Amino acid sequence: MDLKPHIEKFRRRFIEIEAALSDPATFDNPQRAQEMAREYSRLKELVAGGDAFFKARDQLAENRALLQSELPDSEMAQLARDEVTRLEAEAGKFAQQIQFGLVPPDPTDSRNTIVEIRAGAGGSESALFAADLFRMYCRYAETRSWKVEPLDSNPSDLGGFREIIFEVTGADVYKRLKYESGVHRVQRVPATEAQGRIHTSTATVAVLPEAEEVDVEIKPDEIEINVCRASGKGGQGVNTTDSAVQIIHKPTGMIVRCADQRSQQKNRIQALTVLRTRLLDRKIAEENAKYAAHRKDQVGTGERSEKIRTYNFPQNRITDHRIEVTLYSLSIVIDGDLDPLIGLLMTHDLEQKLAALKL
Repeated sequence: MDLKPHIEKFRRRFIEIEAALSDPATFDNPQRAQEMAREYSRLKELVAGGDAFFKARDQLAENRALLQSELPDSEMAQLARDEVTRLEAEAGKFAQQIQFGLVPPDPTDSRNTIVEIRAGAGGSESALFAADLFRMYCRYAETRSWKVEPLDSNPSDLGGFREIIFEVTGADVYKRLKYESGVHRVQRVPATEAQGRIHTSTATVAVLPEAEEVDVEIKPDEIEINVCRASGKGGQGVNTTDSAVQIIHKPTGMIVRCADQRSQQKNRIQALTVLRTRLLDRKIAEENAKYAAHRKDQVGTGERSEKIRTYNFPQNRITDHRIEVTLYSLSIVIDGDLDPLIGLLMTHDLEQKLAALKL
C-alpha cells in the first residue's frame, strides 16, 4: 500500500484543526471544541508517525544500497545488515500505525465507562470470582491513573459479589475496557473444596460507554423513582437514611438501583446515568445486530453470550478465545496487568476493520 497519500491527508487535516483551535470562536461550542481537540491529538500522533516512517524508509534504502556496494564479509556490510534489520522493523511499526489510522475512531472510545460484573454459574465460587475480576479492573485502573467509583453492589456471604456495578473515569477508558465484555470462565480449586477438585465457574462482564444526555432522551413520565434504605455493609450513614434510589424505566422495564453514596441526590444522578448508559448500549446493540445481519463476521456485534476468556489457576494459564491466545502469566494478569492482552485484542480489532475496509 502506498501510504504517502494517506499521510499527506492526515497532515492537511491536522493543519486545518490546528488553525481552528487557534480561533477563539471555536470554543463557543465546548463539545465541538473538545471533539476537535481529541482529533488534533490523534492526527498529531499520526503525522509524527508518518514523518518517522519516511525517515526510516529513506535510511533503509541508503543501507540497502550500501550493503550492495560492500563486500559481503566486510565490517561495513555487517553494520549495514544490522541497520537494515532494525529499520525494517521500525518502518513496519510506523506503517502499521498509519494503516490503523485509516480506521475511523469510535466516537465512544474517549468516554467514561460503566462496568457491571455479575456472578454466573458456580454458586459462591462464581461470586468470589466476580470479586477477583473487580479487584483486577481496580488495579488496572490504578496503573492507568483512572478513577473507580462503585455505584451499587450485592455482596455474597463469603466475601464475593453476586453483582457489582461501578464507574471508571479517565482517558480512553472505553477504548481499552470494551474488550472485556462477555463471559469469563475460571477453573480452580475453591476455598470450600475439601477434596481438592477443580471447579469451573463463570462471571459475566458488561462494559458500557457512559451515555450523555444528547444520546438518550429520558422523559419524566417514562420513569418511576423510589427511595429506600440501603442494605448490606456501608457504614453509619449509608444504612440509616433513605438514600438508596431505584428507577424503573417503564417503556423497557429496566430497573436501576444505586445505593453506594450517602446522598440521595447523588444516588439519583448516578442511577439516571446508569439507566441512560444501558439504554444507549441497547440502542448500539440493535444497530450492530442490523449490521451483523449483512456482515456476520463483523467485530463487536454486542453479543455477550459467548465465553471470551478462561482463567486456569492450577496451570497459571489465561486464554482469550476470541484471538486464540494463551499466556502463562495468569497471576500477573489477575493482579491488574491487562495491557498485554488488551493490546493484542486492539490490534486484532483494527486488523478486522481494515479488512472490512478492503485496505
